[in-house]
This record gives sequence, structure tokens and C-alpha cells, in this order.
Amino acid sequence: MNEEEIKSLLEQGIPGCQVTVGGDGRHFEAVIVSDQFSGKSMIQQHRMVYDALGDSFQTDAIHALSFKTLTPEEAAARG
Repeated sequence: MNEEEIKSLLEQGIPGCQVTVGGDGRHFEAVIVSDQFSGKSMIQQHRMVYDALGDSFQTDAIHALSFKTLTPEEAAARG
């Protein structure tokens, strides 16, 4: 799996989100910004990301993914 495929899965699974993904082909980093994260705990937000990625971890399509979830307000505050 590559960066664009991960980005696409996240955009499909969390409609309206803004995603940036980087990585080396096996280890990836992502920042996901979505208003759907508002009012949700970090665990709930992360569950949304894992749900969007489906079985990518079980099939080893993604070996490692480090990610941050932010609301648009949090993203704006970080610049």
C-alpha cells in the first residue's frame, strides 16, 4: 500500500476529512483533520481511523501507521 491508497481509504471512510500522508512504503505518518472528530474522545477518533482503514493492518498492507487526529479548530490553532 502506498501513501495515496491510505489517503484515499481515509477520505472514503471519513468523508470531508483533510488528510496528509507521508512514509517510506512500510511505515507511514498521517494527519487527519475532520469536523466529525468534534466532541469525540481520542479513542473514538482513532477508532474512526482504524475503521476507515479496514483490514489493512491484519493483512499487513500497512505495517505501521502513526497518526494525529484533529478538528478543524485544533488544526487552525496549530497553524
